[in-house]
Order: sequence, then C-alpha cells, then structure tokens
Amino acid sequence: MIEALACGTPVIAWPHGSVREVLRDGVSGWIVDDVMDAVRAVGALDRIDRRRCRAEFEARFTAERMASDYLAIYERALSRLGTRSCGPGDRCIA
Repeated sequence: MIEALACGTPVIAWPHGSVREVLRDGVSGWIVDDVMDAVRAVGALDRIDRRRCRAEFEARFTAERMASDYLAIYERALSRLGTRSCGPGDRCIA
C-alpha cells in the first residue's frame, strides 16, 4: 500500500491488517467490505486525487519521517525506564 501511495496510486483494500492505519478512506483510496464495494470503488477512482496520494506518502511514510517517529518511540521508552538518551556516536551507559 505504501509503495502505491509513493507512486501516487490510490489503493482499494479490505479493512484487514494495517489498512485503516495506512489508508485514508476517500483520500488515498477506498476501504471496502465486499466485492460489490470494490467494484463501486473502481468506478469512483477518478474522485481520488493522485497528487494527494503522493502527499499522504510524503507526510507519513518517508524514511526520514518513519525514522524520526521510531526515534521518538525509543526515547519515550528509555525515559520511562529512567535511562538517559544518547545521540548517534555517543557512548551511553544506563
């Protein structure tokens, strides 16, 4: 899904796994519940702006964005353990 958004391609998907976390229904694609919904979604693809699909990728899924988000999660986890944060190249001792 993320690769499709990176190319500006809208996605039609069933609501399983990470679909609801990745897609914004009606913005970057369609989340469907059955085959008939999927058929209708194909007919409505012209309502999805391909530039918006790419913008969704840029805002949420670039390597830089994901690395920054992971770093923030690790920082929070370390702070809960009372461990000081370390920067790249630092020798850190808990």
